[in-house]
Amino acid sequence: MSETVITILGPTATGKTKLATALAQKLNGEIISADSRQVYRQMDIGTGKDIEDYFIDGQMIPYHLIDIAEPGEEYNVSKWQQAAHKAIADIEGRGRRAIVCGGSGMYIEALLKGYRLSPVPPQPELRTELETHTDEELTRLLASFRPLHNHTDTCERPRLLHALELEIYYNKHPELKTKPVESIIFGLKGDRDLIRRKITDRLKQRLQNGLIEEVEKLIAENVNQTQLLKYGLEYKFVTLYLQGKLTKEELFEKLNIAIHQFSKRQMTWFRKMERDGFVIDWIDISVPFEDKISYCMEKIL
Repeated sequence: MSETVITILGPTATGKTKLATALAQKLNGEIISADSRQVYRQMDIGTGKDIEDYFIDGQMIPYHLIDIAEPGEEYNVSKWQQAAHKAIADIEGRGRRAIVCGGSGMYIEALLKGYRLSPVPPQPELRTELETHTDEELTRLLASFRPLHNHTDTCERPRLLHALELEIYYNKHPELKTKPVESIIFGLKGDRDLIRRKITDRLKQRLQNGLIEEVEKLIAENVNQTQLLKYGLEYKFVTLYLQGKLTKEELFEKLNIAIHQFSKRQMTWFRKMERDGFVIDWIDISVPFEDKISYCMEKIL
Protein backbone atom coordinates (compact mmCIF):
# COMPACT_ATOMS: atom_id res chain seq x y z
CA MET A 1 0.00 0.00 0.00
CA SER A 2 1.23 3.47 -0.86
CA GLU A 3 1.89 5.50 2.29
CA THR A 4 1.26 8.90 0.74
CA VAL A 5 -1.35 11.28 2.08
CA ILE A 6 -4.78 10.99 0.50
CA THR A 7 -6.63 14.15 -0.54
CA ILE A 8 -10.36 14.43 -1.24
CA LEU A 9 -11.30 17.73 -2.86
CA GLY A 10 -14.13 19.18 -4.88
CA PRO A 11 -16.70 21.97 -4.92
CA THR A 12 -19.21 22.42 -2.13
CA ALA A 13 -22.11 19.97 -1.73
CA THR A 14 -20.41 17.04 -3.48
CA GLY A 15 -20.12 14.71 -0.48
CA LYS A 16 -16.41 14.96 0.27
CA THR A 17 -16.62 14.32 4.00
CA LYS A 18 -18.76 11.22 3.64
CA LEU A 19 -16.29 9.68 1.18
CA ALA A 20 -13.25 10.69 3.25
CA THR A 21 -14.61 9.18 6.45
CA ALA A 22 -15.56 5.94 4.69
CA LEU A 23 -12.00 5.64 3.38
CA ALA A 24 -10.61 6.52 6.79
CA GLN A 25 -12.53 3.65 8.34
CA LYS A 26 -11.07 1.20 5.83
CA LEU A 27 -7.52 2.57 5.98
CA ASN A 28 -7.12 3.23 9.71
CA GLY A 29 -7.13 6.89 8.80
CA GLU A 30 -7.83 10.29 10.30
CA ILE A 31 -9.27 13.36 8.60
CA ILE A 32 -7.56 16.73 8.24
CA SER A 33 -10.19 19.32 7.36
CA ALA A 34 -9.09 21.66 4.56
CA ASP A 35 -11.82 24.22 5.08
CA SER A 36 -10.97 27.85 5.81
CA ARG A 37 -14.02 28.36 8.04
CA GLN A 38 -14.44 25.03 9.83
CA VAL A 39 -11.48 26.01 12.00
CA TYR A 40 -13.84 28.28 13.96
CA ARG A 41 -15.79 27.14 17.00
CA GLN A 42 -19.53 27.87 17.17
CA MET A 43 -19.67 28.24 13.39
CA ASP A 44 -21.20 24.85 12.69
CA ILE A 45 -24.25 25.13 10.47
CA GLY A 46 -22.87 27.80 8.14
CA THR A 47 -19.59 25.96 7.60
CA GLY A 48 -21.24 22.57 7.12
CA LYS A 49 -19.14 20.68 9.63
CA ASP A 50 -21.47 17.70 9.33
CA ILE A 51 -19.92 16.06 12.39
CA GLU A 52 -22.46 13.25 12.10
CA ASP A 53 -20.58 12.11 8.98
CA TYR A 54 -17.60 11.29 11.21
CA PHE A 55 -19.58 8.57 12.99
CA ILE A 56 -19.51 5.21 11.20
CA ASP A 57 -20.96 2.09 12.80
CA GLY A 58 -21.06 3.87 16.15
CA GLN A 59 -17.39 4.86 16.04
CA MET A 60 -15.98 8.35 15.65
CA ILE A 61 -13.47 8.85 12.84
CA PRO A 62 -10.78 11.15 14.32
CA TYR A 63 -10.54 14.58 12.72
CA HIS A 64 -8.18 17.55 12.91
CA LEU A 65 -8.27 21.32 12.27
CA ILE A 66 -11.93 21.72 13.12
CA ASP A 67 -12.89 23.98 16.07
CA ILE A 68 -9.36 25.20 16.72
CA ALA A 69 -9.94 28.98 16.63
CA GLU A 70 -12.37 31.41 18.20
CA PRO A 71 -15.00 33.07 15.97
CA GLY A 72 -13.81 36.50 14.96
CA GLU A 73 -10.15 35.49 15.26
CA GLU A 74 -7.86 36.03 12.29
CA TYR A 75 -6.88 32.63 10.94
CA ASN A 76 -5.10 32.31 7.62
CA VAL A 77 -3.62 29.83 5.18
CA SER A 78 -0.16 30.12 6.75
CA LYS A 79 -1.43 29.06 10.19
CA TRP A 80 -3.46 26.27 8.64
CA GLN A 81 -0.51 25.01 6.60
CA GLN A 82 1.71 24.75 9.67
CA ALA A 83 -1.06 23.07 11.67
CA ALA A 84 -1.71 20.60 8.83
CA HIS A 85 1.96 19.59 8.71
CA LYS A 86 1.89 18.95 12.46
CA ALA A 87 -1.33 16.94 12.12
CA ILE A 88 0.15 14.78 9.35
CA ALA A 89 3.27 14.12 11.42
CA ASP A 90 1.12 13.22 14.42
CA ILE A 91 -1.17 10.91 12.45
CA GLU A 92 1.62 9.13 10.61
CA GLY A 93 3.69 8.94 13.78
CA ARG A 94 0.94 6.79 15.28
CA GLY A 95 0.93 4.50 12.26
CA ARG A 96 -2.32 5.84 10.84
CA ARG A 97 -3.25 7.34 7.44
CA ALA A 98 -3.72 11.08 6.92
CA ILE A 99 -6.65 12.04 4.69
CA VAL A 100 -6.96 15.72 3.75
CA CYS A 101 -10.54 16.63 2.91
CA GLY A 102 -12.04 19.95 1.87
CA GLY A 103 -12.88 22.52 -0.71
CA SER A 104 -10.50 25.38 0.11
CA GLY A 105 -8.24 25.10 -2.92
CA MET A 106 -5.66 27.59 -1.69
CA TYR A 107 -5.23 25.69 1.58
CA ILE A 108 -4.88 22.34 -0.17
CA GLU A 109 -2.43 23.67 -2.74
CA ALA A 110 -0.38 25.45 -0.07
CA LEU A 111 0.03 22.14 1.76
CA LEU A 112 0.68 19.88 -1.22
CA LYS A 113 2.90 22.31 -3.09
CA GLY A 114 4.80 23.46 -0.02
CA TYR A 115 4.13 27.19 -0.21
CA ARG A 116 6.42 29.28 1.95
CA LEU A 117 3.98 31.57 3.66
CA SER A 118 5.67 32.71 6.87
CA PRO A 119 6.59 36.40 6.59
CA VAL A 120 10.29 37.16 6.27
CA PRO A 121 11.36 40.36 8.07
CA PRO A 122 13.61 42.93 6.37
CA GLN A 123 17.31 42.04 6.60
CA PRO A 124 19.19 45.25 5.67
CA GLU A 125 22.62 44.00 6.78
CA LEU A 126 22.27 40.82 4.75
CA ARG A 127 21.08 42.78 1.70
CA THR A 128 24.10 45.10 1.98
CA GLU A 129 26.45 42.12 2.13
CA LEU A 130 24.77 40.35 -0.80
CA GLU A 131 24.98 43.49 -2.93
CA THR A 132 28.78 43.20 -2.91
CA HIS A 133 28.64 39.96 -4.96
CA THR A 134 28.25 39.47 -8.68
CA ASP A 135 25.18 37.84 -10.20
CA GLU A 136 27.21 34.72 -10.92
CA GLU A 137 28.34 34.47 -7.30
CA LEU A 138 24.80 35.01 -6.05
CA THR A 139 23.47 32.35 -8.42
CA ARG A 140 25.99 29.80 -7.15
CA LEU A 141 25.06 30.68 -3.58
CA LEU A 142 21.36 30.22 -4.33
CA ALA A 143 22.11 26.87 -6.00
CA SER A 144 23.83 25.75 -2.78
CA PHE A 145 20.47 26.03 -0.98
CA ARG A 146 18.22 24.38 -3.55
CA PRO A 147 18.13 23.14 -7.16
CA LEU A 148 17.51 25.85 -9.76
CA HIS A 149 14.90 24.19 -11.95
CA ASN A 150 14.18 27.36 -13.89
CA HIS A 151 15.67 30.81 -14.32
CA THR A 152 12.78 32.76 -12.76
CA ASP A 153 14.75 33.66 -9.62
CA THR A 154 17.99 34.37 -11.46
CA CYS A 155 16.85 36.35 -14.50
CA GLU A 156 16.91 39.69 -12.66
CA ARG A 157 19.18 40.84 -9.86
CA PRO A 158 16.35 42.04 -7.56
CA ARG A 159 14.68 38.62 -7.83
CA LEU A 160 17.99 36.90 -7.17
CA LEU A 161 18.63 39.00 -4.07
CA HIS A 162 15.11 38.41 -2.76
CA ALA A 163 15.33 34.65 -3.36
CA LEU A 164 18.59 34.51 -1.42
CA GLU A 165 17.14 36.52 1.44
CA LEU A 166 14.32 34.00 1.71
CA GLU A 167 16.60 30.96 1.53
CA ILE A 168 19.04 32.30 4.10
CA TYR A 169 16.24 33.25 6.49
CA TYR A 170 14.51 29.88 6.21
CA ASN A 171 17.86 28.10 6.58
CA LYS A 172 18.32 29.91 9.91
CA HIS A 173 14.74 29.09 10.93
CA PRO A 174 14.22 25.45 9.89
CA GLU A 175 10.96 25.30 11.86
CA LEU A 176 9.42 27.55 9.18
CA LYS A 177 10.47 25.39 6.25
CA THR A 178 7.71 23.57 4.45
CA LYS A 179 8.11 20.70 2.04
CA PRO A 180 5.68 19.56 -0.65
CA VAL A 181 3.39 16.78 0.52
CA GLU A 182 3.07 13.76 -1.74
CA SER A 183 -0.59 12.89 -2.14
CA ILE A 184 -3.01 10.76 -4.08
CA ILE A 185 -5.74 13.23 -5.04
CA PHE A 186 -9.37 12.34 -5.67
CA GLY A 187 -11.80 14.99 -6.85
CA LEU A 188 -15.58 14.91 -6.73
CA LYS A 189 -17.45 16.63 -9.52
CA GLY A 190 -20.85 16.40 -11.15
CA ASP A 191 -23.43 17.81 -13.48
CA ARG A 192 -23.81 21.53 -12.84
CA ASP A 193 -27.60 21.34 -12.54
CA LEU A 194 -27.33 18.51 -10.04
CA ILE A 195 -24.84 20.44 -7.91
CA ARG A 196 -27.02 23.55 -8.12
CA ARG A 197 -29.99 21.58 -6.81
CA LYS A 198 -27.91 20.12 -4.00
CA ILE A 199 -26.67 23.58 -3.02
CA THR A 200 -30.17 25.06 -3.01
CA ASP A 201 -31.67 22.15 -1.06
CA ARG A 202 -28.85 22.27 1.46
CA LEU A 203 -29.28 26.01 1.97
CA LYS A 204 -32.99 25.56 2.66
CA GLN A 205 -32.14 22.87 5.20
CA ARG A 206 -29.51 25.01 6.92
CA LEU A 207 -31.94 27.90 7.26
CA GLN A 208 -34.51 25.53 8.74
CA ASN A 209 -31.92 24.05 11.10
CA GLY A 210 -30.94 27.34 12.70
CA LEU A 211 -28.43 29.14 10.49
CA ILE A 212 -29.87 32.57 11.31
CA GLU A 213 -29.97 31.74 15.01
CA GLU A 214 -26.33 30.62 14.86
CA VAL A 215 -25.26 34.02 13.52
CA GLU A 216 -27.52 35.82 16.02
CA LYS A 217 -25.76 33.99 18.84
CA LEU A 218 -22.33 34.95 17.51
CA ILE A 219 -23.34 38.60 17.38
CA ALA A 220 -24.87 38.38 20.86
CA GLU A 221 -21.52 37.09 22.10
CA ASN A 222 -19.84 40.18 20.63
CA VAL A 223 -18.19 38.58 17.64
CA ASN A 224 -17.21 41.48 15.41
CA GLN A 225 -19.81 41.88 12.66
CA THR A 226 -17.21 43.25 10.26
CA GLN A 227 -15.30 39.99 10.68
CA LEU A 228 -18.47 37.97 10.09
CA LEU A 229 -18.94 39.85 6.82
CA LYS A 230 -15.37 38.93 5.85
CA TYR A 231 -16.10 35.24 6.39
CA GLY A 232 -18.42 35.52 3.41
CA LEU A 233 -21.31 33.43 2.14
CA GLU A 234 -23.65 32.34 4.97
CA TYR A 235 -22.12 34.61 7.59
CA LYS A 236 -21.98 37.63 5.33
CA PHE A 237 -25.55 37.46 4.06
CA VAL A 238 -27.17 36.44 7.35
CA THR A 239 -25.33 39.31 9.07
CA LEU A 240 -26.64 41.70 6.43
CA TYR A 241 -30.15 40.33 7.03
CA LEU A 242 -29.81 40.82 10.78
CA GLN A 243 -28.60 44.36 10.15
CA GLY A 244 -31.84 45.01 8.28
CA LYS A 245 -30.10 45.42 4.93
CA LEU A 246 -31.79 42.39 3.34
CA THR A 247 -35.26 40.90 3.54
CA LYS A 248 -35.53 37.19 4.27
CA GLU A 249 -36.39 36.56 0.62
CA GLU A 250 -33.35 38.57 -0.50
CA LEU A 251 -31.20 36.69 1.98
CA PHE A 252 -32.10 33.35 0.43
CA GLU A 253 -31.89 34.55 -3.17
CA LYS A 254 -28.58 36.39 -2.88
CA LEU A 255 -26.94 33.75 -0.70
CA ASN A 256 -28.05 30.96 -3.01
CA ILE A 257 -26.53 32.75 -6.01
CA ALA A 258 -23.32 33.49 -4.08
CA ILE A 259 -22.84 29.81 -3.15
CA HIS A 260 -23.35 28.76 -6.77
CA GLN A 261 -20.72 31.28 -7.83
CA PHE A 262 -18.40 30.05 -5.09
CA SER A 263 -18.78 26.48 -6.37
CA LYS A 264 -17.68 27.60 -9.82
CA ARG A 265 -14.64 29.39 -8.38
CA GLN A 266 -13.67 26.24 -6.52
CA MET A 267 -13.66 24.24 -9.74
CA THR A 268 -11.68 26.98 -11.46
CA TRP A 269 -9.01 26.68 -8.74
CA PHE A 270 -8.87 22.89 -9.01
CA ARG A 271 -8.55 23.10 -12.81
CA LYS A 272 -5.68 25.54 -12.31
CA MET A 273 -4.03 23.01 -9.99
CA GLU A 274 -4.24 20.45 -12.79
CA ARG A 275 -2.64 22.87 -15.26
CA ASP A 276 0.13 23.39 -12.72
CA GLY A 277 0.88 19.68 -12.68
CA PHE A 278 -1.33 18.16 -9.99
CA VAL A 279 -2.96 14.89 -11.01
CA ILE A 280 -6.56 14.81 -9.80
CA ASP A 281 -8.51 11.57 -10.24
CA TRP A 282 -12.07 12.82 -10.77
CA ILE A 283 -15.10 10.82 -9.65
CA ASP A 284 -18.63 11.77 -10.69
CA ILE A 285 -20.96 12.28 -7.74
CA SER A 286 -23.68 10.32 -9.55
CA VAL A 287 -21.61 7.13 -9.17
CA PRO A 288 -23.07 4.87 -6.42
CA PHE A 289 -21.33 5.48 -3.09
CA GLU A 290 -19.98 1.95 -2.69
CA ASP A 291 -18.52 2.16 -6.19
CA LYS A 292 -16.76 5.40 -5.25
CA ILE A 293 -15.19 3.69 -2.28
CA SER A 294 -14.15 0.65 -4.31
CA TYR A 295 -12.62 2.84 -7.02
CA CYS A 296 -10.58 4.82 -4.50
CA MET A 297 -9.41 1.70 -2.69
CA GLU A 298 -8.22 0.14 -5.96
CA LYS A 299 -6.16 3.27 -6.69
CA ILE A 300 -4.76 3.47 -3.17
CA LEU A 301 -3.81 -0.16 -2.63
